[in-house]
Amino acid sequence: MGRPKALVDDWLSRGVRALRVGGCDPVTVVLGAASDEAVARLGDDLAMVVVATDWAEGMGASLRAGLAALSPLDAVLVTLVDLPDVGADVIARLLAAPVGATTLRRAAYDGIPGHPVLLGRDHWAGVAESATGDRGARDYLAAREVEVVECGDLATGRDVDRPS
Repeated sequence: MGRPKALVDDWLSRGVRALRVGGCDPVTVVLGAASDEAVARLGDDLAMVVVATDWAEGMGASLRAGLAALSPLDAVLVTLVDLPDVGADVIARLLAAPVGATTLRRAAYDGIPGHPVLLGRDHWAGVAESATGDRGARDYLAAREVEVVECGDLATGRDVDRPS
């Protein structure tokens, strides 16, 4: 994208609002590059902010930093800033069934697994261990039975890696 994705258009604020409206409370944003500028862009959509100081290592560093900061919770819903068409309706659908420490659930779009991913606390240590470089929870999820929630009627779930 030529810049940190948290600085693209209104993606960061839109994502925070989608999480809140969809049922997430609290909302935590993990930032890396240009974190001060990204926080300033949040404005009224301010959320708890965690800075992954080792962000240059890849998304795994961000995932580990976020999980470490959220230890008192039973579960976290992990999404990415570069999914601009994933809205509150997708979030709400993932949260519609009971959520607890053993939950392992993810959105799918036309049968293809994607984000957001709902991780119960019992999975955090394994996810953190497998989250290296630009591989977040992918390997961990591939080795486990994950509840898949179809959301293709609500969004495409495509991440945006290049300017239109």
